[in-house]
Amino acid sequence: MSFTADIKRELSALPLPSRERRSCALSALLDTCGAQDGDGVHFVSENETVAAFLLALTEELCGVRMQVGASFDPKRERDKVTFLCTGEDAKKLLKCAAHEPEGEEESAAYLRGAFLGSGSCTIPRGDGKAGYHLEIIMRSAEGAEKLCEILDGVQIIGSTVRRGERHVVYLKSREAIADLLFLTGAESALRRMESVAAAREESNNFNRVSNCYAGNADKSAIASASQIVALQELAERGVLVTLPEQLQEAARARTESPTLSIAELAASMGLTKSCLNHRLRKLMQIHGEIHS
Repeated sequence: MSFTADIKRELSALPLPSRERRSCALSALLDTCGAQDGDGVHFVSENETVAAFLLALTEELCGVRMQVGASFDPKRERDKVTFLCTGEDAKKLLKCAAHEPEGEEESAAYLRGAFLGSGSCTIPRGDGKAGYHLEIIMRSAEGAEKLCEILDGVQIIGSTVRRGERHVVYLKSREAIADLLFLTGAESALRRMESVAAAREESNNFNRVSNCYAGNADKSAIASASQIVALQELAERGVLVTLPEQLQEAARARTESPTLSIAELAASMGLTKSCLNHRLRKLMQIHGEIHS
């Protein structure tokens, strides 16, 4: 099974515990694989897992049972599942999908729905030179702009490109993709990607690692020092004690072990490197906000 299919299977199995988050996910599906035609709304998907997720979501959130059909895509030589609702059902669905994401959890729900709707992700395989790439296809330029704003709100920078009539938002750095997987809850996929990254790093020859070590160590030391200064200020201002326990734990660990690399510190805490990075970036963002 492809990495994209693995991610979609994992994301579709995660609960959306509030009506607001379900509405955000439905809104994203409408912005990616859906469309409004006259008095009707339709969706198209090639993925059976996504199809089941969409049917369950619309029935649970809106009380709408979609009409299910199938079509053949001659360009890709694949069948697609189609969903349609009209009249009052379409109005109810559009009303349910009208909620705009507020806060990190609702943004994560929107991003989860967007990836399920039209996302894809590739990671390096074997000794190939292909890099990391994640993209989500939006059905309009406005949708692509909205998605970039939501990503920016959770400190992930997305880029856009137009391919014919398609508007694509993409991430090409491993760190940005890891942050997105972590935020949306695709933890198994994140572990798989980190495993691939670790294997690739191990395959680098000794001379290359040795040549880079000193420079990387200097950068790590500078980053660690900057983090500790910021964390001490948060503690002195009484901000740190008001934050979630996970962020307080990350702050304590960084302050108590200033010489450890992020990878070493994450391992000592039983976390992935991406998870700890995400928490430290959040702390640095909070520090920046008190000076803005």
